[in-house]
Amino acid sequence: MRFVLPADVGDPASPSGGNVYDLRVSAGMDLLTVAGDWPRPADPTALRQTLAQIPDGEVVLLDGLVGCGLPEVVVPHARRLRLAVLVHLPLADETGLDPATAALLDEKEGQVLRAASAVVATSPTAAREIRSRHGLGHVHVVVPGTDPAPVATGTDGVHHLLCVASITPRKGHDVLLRALRRLDRDWRLTCVGPHRPFLGELPRDERVSFPGPLAGEALTGAYLQADLFVLASRAETYGMVVTEALAHGLPVIASAVPDALGDGGLLVPAGDENAWGAALTRWFQDQELRSELRARALARRAVLSTWDESTEDLRRVLATLRP
Repeated sequence: MRFVLPADVGDPASPSGGNVYDLRVSAGMDLLTVAGDWPRPADPTALRQTLAQIPDGEVVLLDGLVGCGLPEVVVPHARRLRLAVLVHLPLADETGLDPATAALLDEKEGQVLRAASAVVATSPTAAREIRSRHGLGHVHVVVPGTDPAPVATGTDGVHHLLCVASITPRKGHDVLLRALRRLDRDWRLTCVGPHRPFLGELPRDERVSFPGPLAGEALTGAYLQADLFVLASRAETYGMVVTEALAHGLPVIASAVPDALGDGGLLVPAGDENAWGAALTRWFQDQELRSELRARALARRAVLSTWDESTEDLRRVLATLRP
């Protein structure tokens, strides 16, 4: 069984939910990594050569970031391979695309997904959107897992906020920072994640730190020392960092992550600075809300899926493609 995925999937300098997902569910697969500026590489030769070396009739899982922008490469191979496409985020949903580019990517993605033998989404909400958008009859759902984690101890229980996300427009750091800066409150925010050009567009504030990407004990320590996890994303297909926070019993206020959050926290309308300001004001002022969010996080922590369950769910999907 082959898994075609981006070459940077194991790069600690470029962590992402999609990369973590790919690595955690890929045990036992033959990994074929492909270098390129995905989803629109300057030269599709690497993907073309990678797919060409796979024998006819093989079961192949293709990361949608790699393949969905290149139907001219993927669709011919979909006719001879048993191809499943894993969609982490529909290409047209990336923030900052002009309408013409988004429409073009959407059309290309639809061609690839309709040619595939199976499509896998990482959340029920994403599966419904993909089915509707591309006229597909069925999309499988394999949600990300979580690892067991110690419960966060926090600082004073109120003022230390944590965000774990790449510094990109889609993750909504600008919305979060504008909302926080309007509050007449003492707060500190740690923004963990790879630095991107968008960092230069964010307002500077001595209460905000950007330590870059963290992993292992350093990332665990960031969760343990936080009082509240915040994620102001404009769009997500799941939001793995939310379940990571919940695995630590950490209260959560977030946007665009209904499936990851479940009943475990407070969901705020995406891109709504006023709604974020109101939610954060409640957090700082209302001790009952803080206690409620902690209790909800601990309850959600107890029912989160494990990575073993996610891996087995994906195996069952791929098994249906075998003759």
